[in-house]
Amino acid sequence: MVNLWLPAFAAFAAAVMALMVLWPLRGSGRKGFIALTIALGVAGCALYVLVGTPEATTPRTETAASNDLQQGIRELQQALEREPQRADGWALLGRSQLALGKTEEANTAFERAVALAPDEAPVLVEAAQARAQSHPTRQFDDTALQWLRHAQQVDPNSERAAWLIGVALRQRGQNAEAAQVWEALLPKLEPGAAAALREQIAIARSVGGDAPAAASSGHALQVSVALAAGTKADALPANATVFIIARQPGGPPMPVAVEKHALADLPITVTLDDGDSPMPTVKLSALNEVEVFARVSASGQANRKEGDVDSQAVRVKLPHTGTVKLTLP
Repeated sequence: MVNLWLPAFAAFAAAVMALMVLWPLRGSGRKGFIALTIALGVAGCALYVLVGTPEATTPRTETAASNDLQQGIRELQQALEREPQRADGWALLGRSQLALGKTEEANTAFERAVALAPDEAPVLVEAAQARAQSHPTRQFDDTALQWLRHAQQVDPNSERAAWLIGVALRQRGQNAEAAQVWEALLPKLEPGAAAALREQIAIARSVGGDAPAAASSGHALQVSVALAAGTKADALPANATVFIIARQPGGPPMPVAVEKHALADLPITVTLDDGDSPMPTVKLSALNEVEVFARVSASGQANRKEGDVDSQAVRVKLPHTGTVKLTLP
């Protein structure tokens, strides 16, 4: 049996949220404001029923829910016809259309919102996201990137703007620039989010070959990697990538040194040093011990994916003489 209190609670929550977001539009008249709030509250409940518990609905219920949601959007559009200068209303319409998967309509609504509120950082960020979602390949085009950069100028503390700027730069192959933008974001994040972002920074630097140059130190590690015959890695594409990674034992997954090579290059011997560090603030020469391993990646990304093959990790005290030998199983 369906838990009846869930839709009821969703309706209440949706009505409260509708009241909050529509309060600036109350000037259009008390009757219209109340009707619009109720309509969107009902629409919110309908959306919950439609996508929150699909197994508990019938086709008729889903149709009714969809109609209610569409009615709520029509009410909002009518309010905007009366007050077309309301940037907050256009932004709300954009969010509503985006929730329905209508990316083109959402993009159009957010463009109106940006035109009316060109210095509102949240609107600029949402508009850029909507523009990317309406792009055939989900790209942040020049206009979207311009909006994101302006959002960051308006609000230097906007984490979403900084993150998306990095994404846009990576889409353009500007990996070093993306890493720099994300590095500036790190101090603003919680430890867990910062650790995840550091991994993305490492990937950006390793994929782009943008690791900052540095002189080799006494902590440099010579590492040899060989691929054993008849292993799982043999089934990977010939153009797969090999990452040779050193990281802190028991620490974050972000490498302190990483090199990228083609699978066809194996067997190979490399030297890991400070020049292979993806993060200027965390270098091999600053550590007393590292964990070294190799990864064969079919996706070409350093972070582990299903089907990738790792060698056994070897712990090494620094400084280390001789060659660390890794064999992919």
